[in-house]
Amino acid sequence: MSYFDTTGTTFNPEPDFTRPRLDLPPEVRDRMLRRLRVLYPDPVAESALTGIERIMQVFHAHKPFELMERERDFNPAERFTERDVVLITYGDLLYKKRQSPLKTLGDFCDAYLRGTINTVHILPFFPSSSDRGFSIIDFETVDPLLGSWLDIEALEAGYQIMFDGVINHVSSKSRWFVEFLAGNPDYEDFFIWFATEDELTPAQRRMIFRPRTTPILTRYETLHGPRYVWTTFSPDQIDLNYRNPKVLLRVMEILLFYVRRGADILRLDAVTYLWNQPGTRSVHLEQTHEIIKLLRDILTIVAPYVALVTETNVPHEENIAYFGNGRDEAHMVYNFALPPLVLHTFYTEDARALSKWADSMAPHSETATFLNFLDSHDGIGLLGAKNILSQEEVDHLCKRAADHGGFISYKTSEDGSEVPYEINMTWYSALNKKKDGDSLSMQIKRFLASRAIALVLQGVPAIYLHSLFGTHNDHAAVEATRENRVINRAIVDCRSLLRSLKHPKSKKYRINEGLGKMIQARTKHRAFHSNGPQKILSLSPAVFAVMRTSPERDQRVVTLTNVTRSRCKVKMPLRDIGGVEGAWRDLLSEKEFKTKQDLLFITLQPYDVLWLTPPT
Repeated sequence: MSYFDTTGTTFNPEPDFTRPRLDLPPEVRDRMLRRLRVLYPDPVAESALTGIERIMQVFHAHKPFELMERERDFNPAERFTERDVVLITYGDLLYKKRQSPLKTLGDFCDAYLRGTINTVHILPFFPSSSDRGFSIIDFETVDPLLGSWLDIEALEAGYQIMFDGVINHVSSKSRWFVEFLAGNPDYEDFFIWFATEDELTPAQRRMIFRPRTTPILTRYETLHGPRYVWTTFSPDQIDLNYRNPKVLLRVMEILLFYVRRGADILRLDAVTYLWNQPGTRSVHLEQTHEIIKLLRDILTIVAPYVALVTETNVPHEENIAYFGNGRDEAHMVYNFALPPLVLHTFYTEDARALSKWADSMAPHSETATFLNFLDSHDGIGLLGAKNILSQEEVDHLCKRAADHGGFISYKTSEDGSEVPYEINMTWYSALNKKKDGDSLSMQIKRFLASRAIALVLQGVPAIYLHSLFGTHNDHAAVEATRENRVINRAIVDCRSLLRSLKHPKSKKYRINEGLGKMIQARTKHRAFHSNGPQKILSLSPAVFAVMRTSPERDQRVVTLTNVTRSRCKVKMPLRDIGGVEGAWRDLLSEKEFKTKQDLLFITLQPYDVLWLTPPT
């Protein structure tokens, strides 16, 4: 677990209002009020702050004394460490008869992930009407098809848990929207709507940054006649109107409810679209950033150990803006540039673009870091590589991925044209074409080499469940649903999986063992601390090389990844890697490599991964 372990912590079911009431320090109150004044006029901002303070006070009244005692010793710089590795999964990707999917997930984690992965990100596990859980009907109930809050609590007893905060929209079947349709005045301004479609002009529509190609407005029949409501993602996903402070208060209440239910990390899904404003691009608006900062202010006071993660699939420079100044916004940002850059690296067998970009990654603070992922439930986003890879290189990436059986999803650009938005395929299929003539051993080695890159970079690595055992593209699901993203969402029979994981010659066993070995080595070495310094070494276009150092500067690891199918030789001047002569040891294989004449000579076989530590 991380250095501040909250697993197993249970909040009191009933608030204790006899304890001293939480009151905001004047400087915190002033800062939060300044943020609210960016959103609302003065009287409204003052009222909203009063409401937020009440919500914080009620949350505080639920906190167990044991947790409050431990919070006093919490060190924000140790929020994420070398011990943290995240599993990304839907609640029902593993199936076992006569058992809830969440219980099956917990059993699998206990059997195969103990000692390697300590954090589980369960994608939205609430009742939903579409988009594989992201059209939430009820924010406070576990989908009975997945399990119950008892299953979540059981997982929380052994792992840190990341909850999804899907706070920019709700399902059209949600109670809030149903009340809106029924003319309930309390919900009239919960959503952005127009009496006629023309009220949002063509010029305004062209300005809006869209991750989809569906219409921005969807017509719904209400008690008061037709209404055209703002739907960024789909007709079933109704955008919330944060210009109404009641929406902000209700969402803050829900997110703190998640903390009471065991959330150690709150993932703010697609949060860049939080504040919509006709006449703007409705993306990255100042109001959106202020809301995230406001939430961080709240957590710093009532739950300082809880981390905020922003999921913003946008170009890298725009993405890292969600760190704020490094201490006032997201604790962690999804590293969207990494997946397309790694894939480009292995397709071209050239690490130079990846190395150049990684060399520019400067830490934003000792309390902010990246979530380094390669695949997820959606796909391999392409926007993160904008201005890093050329358009020609992105086109080549898409062409190669399609040749490997992938699909390309599009978004609408400002000129109305459709441009590639993400590649939909499994990570294993992205690296390995079934009929390319490579042996299974070579395919597995290439796959593991690509995963090693996310494990060695500054930040916290995350692995999608299907990459634990190398799932191939699920083309049958795409044909059945006509939805590209389901190619990477196959439900796996748990009993069959467990049988495969017991056979040393099976692909699943070999991938799981290889990943496990790398993760265990990472979690035991302080040099891989999420914010430990990193230095990119330029040794060869064929090799991605990083030197990692512990925050205390007393441990060092030089990592080498051969990104090609060819053998290559590199030499490293000792002055560039710490100047230590003698035998350097590989953490993964235990092999030793001796220095000669102030140089370390290394021969790397195809897709070799070496993590070298200096002589002691």
